[in-house]
Amino acid sequence: MSTTIDSSGVERQTLRDYTEKAYRDYSMYVILDRALPHLADGLKPVQRRIIYAMSELGLSSQSKHKKSARTVGDVLGKFHPHGDSACYEAMVLMAQSFSFRYPLVDGQGNWGSPDDPKSFAAMRYTESRLTPFAKALLAELGHGTVDWQPNFDGSLNEPSLLPAQVPAVLLNGGTGIAVGMATDLPPHNLTEVVSAAVALLENPGLEDDELYRLIPGPDYPTPAEIITPAHQIRQIYESGRGSIRTRAMWHIEDGEIVVDTLPWQASPAKILEQIAAQMNAKKLPMLVDLRDESAHETPIRLVLVPRSNRVDLDAVMNHLFATTDLERSYRVNMNVIGLDGRPRVMSLRKILTDWLIWRRQTTRRRLQHRLDKVMDRLHVLDGLLVAYLNIDEVIRIIREDEDPKQSLMDSFGLSVIQADAILDLKLRHLARLEEMKITTEQSALDDERNRLEALLGSERRLGTLMKKELLACVDAYGDERRCRLVERSEARALRTEELMPSEPITAVLSEQGWVRAAKGGDIDGASLNYKSGDGFQHQCSGKSNMQLAILDSTGRSYSIPAHGLPSARGQGEPLTGKVSPPPGARFVALALADNDQRWLLASKAGFGFVTTHEQLLSRHKAGKTLFTLPEGIAPFAPVPAQLEGWVAVATSDGYLLVFDIMELPELSRGKGNKLVKLANGAAVVSVAFLAGEHNLVITAGKRSMTLRPGDWEAYQGLRGRRGTQLPRGLQRVDQLGVE
Repeated sequence: MSTTIDSSGVERQTLRDYTEKAYRDYSMYVILDRALPHLADGLKPVQRRIIYAMSELGLSSQSKHKKSARTVGDVLGKFHPHGDSACYEAMVLMAQSFSFRYPLVDGQGNWGSPDDPKSFAAMRYTESRLTPFAKALLAELGHGTVDWQPNFDGSLNEPSLLPAQVPAVLLNGGTGIAVGMATDLPPHNLTEVVSAAVALLENPGLEDDELYRLIPGPDYPTPAEIITPAHQIRQIYESGRGSIRTRAMWHIEDGEIVVDTLPWQASPAKILEQIAAQMNAKKLPMLVDLRDESAHETPIRLVLVPRSNRVDLDAVMNHLFATTDLERSYRVNMNVIGLDGRPRVMSLRKILTDWLIWRRQTTRRRLQHRLDKVMDRLHVLDGLLVAYLNIDEVIRIIREDEDPKQSLMDSFGLSVIQADAILDLKLRHLARLEEMKITTEQSALDDERNRLEALLGSERRLGTLMKKELLACVDAYGDERRCRLVERSEARALRTEELMPSEPITAVLSEQGWVRAAKGGDIDGASLNYKSGDGFQHQCSGKSNMQLAILDSTGRSYSIPAHGLPSARGQGEPLTGKVSPPPGARFVALALADNDQRWLLASKAGFGFVTTHEQLLSRHKAGKTLFTLPEGIAPFAPVPAQLEGWVAVATSDGYLLVFDIMELPELSRGKGNKLVKLANGAAVVSVAFLAGEHNLVITAGKRSMTLRPGDWEAYQGLRGRRGTQLPRGLQRVDQLGVE
């Protein structure tokens, strides 16, 4: 950056240089001093200052609660000169058990609720103190473990970091938005994190499989199911980025759905509103009631009442997982300020490894600080012991010499510190008993010095001490995992037809292409009223939540939802308002069934094939080509079929052929295969499907004949053959039927 000073002594620089520096300084301030947690203690500056200020006020877990305004005032006045509302909100967050996995603040009063975390009372109404877990961050603060820095006005010192005894950066997680970067650290279980830290301490080359077995995934403050597959969680931990999906837990109680846990940060009131909105919009017809039975004993208890015991409750919950906050995803971006003071996205292994380096440093500094204290005390005790052994001479020097301090130093070879300690002795401490106390204390301190020097001189012993202290934290603060890790299939919202009531209906098609639906499956379509010049064409039965397939005379198929059909009380509506057939085509048949239902398609030309109902459906209004037919030949109505059975084909010249349906191909579209060999001028007049126990009914004018399974075997043959001629009087077949 170029800076110049003009003749009048004014410093000048370009606007570009000035704005670049200003923005860079602002960005670094937001990143390092506001938004991102530090790897060492897992805290942002405002959180660290709140915890430290509360400890300075004596608000330990054993003290009485004090007004939160007192804490906020101390934080703002001494360490963090920012807005009081932002500071208080940071304090509230650390007190909410549904926000922090291991809360640091123990609050009395209204500190918000899962329904509305922002509904906490003002700081003048609430009281607070530190939780027992906060001791894990503060216990070693006065033992020379961390560096100290001046506060904003230089009147006080504050710790630059807290000497956390556990990897707090992983325990409570945290979110933050800085300039050009953000962080989203998921919370974890203390027992699992410490187990992994101990394993890495013992074996820095620990296999990834073992590491991810010890920490299988996050553990959020509120119980739920983590449904992200294990291999995806592993990829997130290795890259530091990804997304974790969680889902509410539920069970069936007296035929009703009871939701008893919700994903982290999900609001029960909002979920109830989401479900109620779908019920009001008639998008959840399978539910008739919704209750919130949450109480103090059961904080979350949402009850969903199904319409009947035939409702598929798993499908209902799957739909709700896809459309409400009963399932939520949480972004993971493990961006923290490292030990070198630079922000970076780290893997799980990197975070734990670097934290162990930090913990080794703080442990070593603590031991060295204590060793220095011990050595200083031993030095003083050596001087006091000299005084006791020469008590008379010491008293004489003090009484007679003008400069007793210098005389003591010259006479006994004492240091300034030792001479001062002797001169500060009270007369009552000159008793023989005090000499024994000094000797005892010296012996104890000598032992402690030897132990400390042994620890500081051996990395192995230092690691053993770190391990013991970590496991002691598990004993003090560890708990069971709250979130179960379960692999589930992806939630899918129910289609519109699946959400509709499943009621029996009969769809009826008229000769002029008008369609309608009557409730019930035993309706006689021919008995309905039709417009003048119109009449009955075809009908089919099924359920109202199915898709209705329509065939036209050119072999094209179309589909529309059955629940959208007009009532049979009127004369219906023209299908041309719902689909767009080609010019000259007429609608000839309907089909209504589940998507996996098999149909036998055939035409007078003697060709046919088997297909499924799903292949009859089309997404487009113009439909699709299903059956390739000779010009002027229309298809028969689809015949319901099964995987095993027999196809019966009657021709206009009086022949009947019965062959195994396995001889016909299953196609999605096409011309099909030859069903029967036709003589010149002959055509197929009817087809039927026979299962093993069916009877075949042949109708010819007013005459009919029933062939039982043992009887129609006489007409069996291979597909494509001519078949066997029917008895005289039945050769002009009108229709084949099955009973």
